Amino acid sequence: MPAIVLGSTQDFAVAAGDRASAAGVAVVRRRSGGGTVLVRPGDLVWVDVFVPAGDPLWVADVGRATRWLGRAWTDALAAVGVAGEWHDGPLLSSPWSTLVCFAGLGPGEVRVDGAKVVGISQRRTRAGALFQCAALLRWDAGDLLDLLALDDARRASGRRELARVAAGLDVSGQDLIGSFVAQVAGA
Repeated sequence: MPAIVLGSTQDFAVAAGDRASAAGVAVVRRRSGGGTVLVRPGDLVWVDVFVPAGDPLWVADVGRATRWLGRAWTDALAAVGVAGEWHDGPLLSSPWSTLVCFAGLGPGEVRVDGAKVVGISQRRTRAGALFQCAALLRWDAGDLLDLLALDDARRASGRRELARVAAGLDVSGQDLIGSFVAQVAGA
């Protein structure tokens, strides 16, 4: 079932519940990340990765903890013929990034030709870190904005401003998953 996945700090009022319900889209919350993500079959690949505290991949610094994951996604994309680059810097916010996940760029996240294609969020406990990754296979900001509680002017502005911040990957989701698993198994 399609869903709007809210970030950990977002209120359910962010979603236009009546619009989502009419479109057959559930509204749920993840315990990581900041902005909303529209999850629909065929539109993205969602991968959760858990790293136990003390594992060789464990990094206590949250700003550096996703570096290895960004490299793994970049290598996975290269293996399916897509040249990407992972962001090795601080969080880059935009006026839309607290509302829409793919409107900002965090450490380890991946871009292709300047457009974000892989988003990564993390939830940390004493036991370890859960990294939630979304790789876009299709991107249309308007599809998400249509399901959020926005007035018509803000929705139209968002369509213009967010059209090129992210992009879908022209790859098979299954091939990408296989390539990513191979990269992580070798990490």
